Amino acid sequence: MKIQNRAKICLCISIVIMLVAVVMSLTGHGINYGIDFAGGLNLQYDMGSTYDKADVEEALKAQGIEEFVVSTVGSEGTAVQIRVPTLSDEDEVQNLQNGLETTLLEKYPNMDTDNATASYVGPVAGATLVRNAIFSVLIAAVLMLIYIAFRFDLFSGIAAVAGLLHDVLIMISFMVILRNVIQMNSSFIAAMLTIVGYSINNTIVIFDRIRENNKKPALAGQPRSEIVELSVKESLGRTINTTLTTLVTIVTLYILGVASIREFSLPIIIGILAGAYSANLINGYVWAALEDARLARKSQKKADRKSVV
Repeated sequence: MKIQNRAKICLCISIVIMLVAVVMSLTGHGINYGIDFAGGLNLQYDMGSTYDKADVEEALKAQGIEEFVVSTVGSEGTAVQIRVPTLSDEDEVQNLQNGLETTLLEKYPNMDTDNATASYVGPVAGATLVRNAIFSVLIAAVLMLIYIAFRFDLFSGIAAVAGLLHDVLIMISFMVILRNVIQMNSSFIAAMLTIVGYSINNTIVIFDRIRENNKKPALAGQPRSEIVELSVKESLGRTINTTLTTLVTIVTLYILGVASIREFSLPIIIGILAGAYSANLINGYVWAALEDARLARKSQKKADRKSVV
């Protein structure tokens, strides 16, 4: 089977994945917003000394809290900020504080519980983070379009941006489908922006090969899809090797890392796989379709001029 035929199959699979995510969203099972987006209860303690975040996380789990964000605040590294989902009433807040303090005081006897603060906060990331992320993706897409159009041609830039959009949509779709595993939080936004920069690498290599093959006299007159087919085959080994070596590192981080690392690495894994197959099975054929359409219009204009004469 030709790579072009496999590309059509993979594109259909991508469309199905996106449609599944859309259907889930319309039926009330859409994006699972993390604390950064949904807001919640903010607790802050001075531990009296440097502390291990794992101890705080274990204390939270002991109180039945599964979703939380633990971070160090202040320059001395002794203050901890804990964010948990909004609790139903003041009694739950008090019970949580009492349980946390009892557990943590056993390991950190100098912990200051008298000056602890508890307050409800709105979405910290929310609209601002999403707006900045969208703005960043748009800027990256425009700059990539300009660079690739200058380095190669306009249609290559359009194809690369189309592949970039595909990778981002696949990541968001899997976030919806795997909503019990992947949340919309700051880690996901960071992973998405990372993939925006990473996934363009394989595309550049393939477009460079397409440009070289397009100049060969032996391939003159060949359909652009055949040139793309040849270029992808010549670059496939390199793409597979770079993708696998990157995946080994990220998968290791996912398996051995703590929860915050896994939140970041799983979307990265999805994005790397999406970027690898979009670079090889989508972007080049988008360029070929645009280029063939341009050549067809050019030929039609020549034919029209001849008929007039």
